[in-house]
Amino acid sequence: MHQREATSDLASSGGARGGQMALDAAQASPTPAIAATARILARLKDQPGPLLPVLHAVQHELGCIPAPAVQTIAEALNLSRAEVHGVITFYPHFRSEPAARHTLEVCRAEACQAMGGEHLAAHARTALGCDFHASSKNGDFTLEPVYCLGLCAQSPAVMIDGRPHARVTPEKLDRLLARTVEAQS
Repeated sequence: MHQREATSDLASSGGARGGQMALDAAQASPTPAIAATARILARLKDQPGPLLPVLHAVQHELGCIPAPAVQTIAEALNLSRAEVHGVITFYPHFRSEPAARHTLEVCRAEACQAMGGEHLAAHARTALGCDFHASSKNGDFTLEPVYCLGLCAQSPAVMIDGRPHARVTPEKLDRLLARTVEAQS
């Protein structure tokens, strides 16, 4: 039986240009997303398990994790783009496209489901004209599922721009959405 030695494709793993050299190049980038990502990496890359804190910080600063940031993160942390992308797509909190002006999160946990959460979720999808992980055509709302807001005794619950609302009916949701858009104007 003939055995082959395992090799790695350094260009695809980020190892060919990885580490400090990649970070130095990114910090000098004229692209704002890459420069911002490099600043975040410089601050967080040396802590144990830096990938999740880096991804959270990039999304917090940029509103999403754009493709150029994925490449920069992979190279600076000596990971493959696939590894970074896999983490981004595994966790529903992370997004690769910017969210709309407001975020509506509808609780999908069991307590809310038992109290009409599925009907509320269907109403939210219809009212916004989009499914979960998408944005309304007018750019007002991004609709996201969330798996427990801690308001189980007052379900169903939603969160709009980080503010929880309990005992939400379809009619109450319509009022909350309208009030949110009005407050923006």
